[in-house]
Amino acid sequence: MALRRCWRLTGAVPRLLWNNTILCETCVPGGRGSVSGCVSTRPVYKNTELLFRTFSSTPASTDVSYERLKELLAGRKAVVIDVREPWELREYGFIPGSINIPLGQVNTALQLGPEEFNEKYGGELPQQTDNIVFTCLAGIRSKTALDTAVTLGYKDVQHYPGGWQGWVKNEQHK
Repeated sequence: MALRRCWRLTGAVPRLLWNNTILCETCVPGGRGSVSGCVSTRPVYKNTELLFRTFSSTPASTDVSYERLKELLAGRKAVVIDVREPWELREYGFIPGSINIPLGQVNTALQLGPEEFNEKYGGELPQQTDNIVFTCLAGIRSKTALDTAVTLGYKDVQHYPGGWQGWVKNEQHK
């Protein structure tokens, strides 16, 4: 019975929600029936990221341009964390002024005490209100590090989507 009521309402369910969850009149305040029989999860579709982004605590704009990253480094207004492995920095190079914390260590590193962080990574532990910019080789791992920092309560976090490859390309054009 509840399922029949759900199907009658499918035309009224917004497309974004329809792609992920079917809700019916028994699920809303004042509706009839029980909640247990009316929520049906469906396979995840293309709008899922948009749906979660809407309710995410991640800032809407997290990308930093090359020019902005240069400004932040020059003014020492951000902590730049490179999440590549140490061998990658030795082989390819690194952005001057950045701290190397491999992606697998970001969660633990951001929870260390200030002295232990400084000893292990050679820089100051960023405060939860500090501006942090994550970078990597091509912008994929830095986005993961950004998400990790947000879950740990860091407020002003961004990433440089160009990564080391974008940095080198821009530096060579100067």
